[in-house]
Amino acid sequence: MKKLLYAGGILISDLCFSQETDSKIKASFFDGIAIVGYVDHGAFINFTGPNVSYKNKDLKLILGMLPSLRIKEDKSHGTKNSPITPNLGAGLTVVYKKIALQLPVYYNSKTSTQNGAWKMGVGLGYSFK
Repeated sequence: MKKLLYAGGILISDLCFSQETDSKIKASFFDGIAIVGYVDHGAFINFTGPNVSYKNKDLKLILGMLPSLRIKEDKSHGTKNSPITPNLGAGLTVVYKKIALQLPVYYNSKTSTQNGAWKMGVGLGYSFK
């Protein structure tokens, strides 16, 4: 019985610790990429958040959430919003070596003069990893 348990342990350890190639599709919470860009007559700064990515050699495609700070002057009359607001966007980021290009979308809430709408932007950044 002891020999059977040893043989089973060796077989299981071979299966669990065998070398595998890295998966090209991966989920992560943070990729170490800082982006600065333009959207809807204002700027944004973000760091890629939770995402799913695909890597092939020096090219990496990332689809995920983008926790951001949006910088935009409120030109409405009367009371105004702060020029810097936290915002959550979503989008596609393409990283080639260390340079990142991003196409984010952000939702602008309904106001007294405008309906709510999704706005697309563009950003450029750097990958620290």
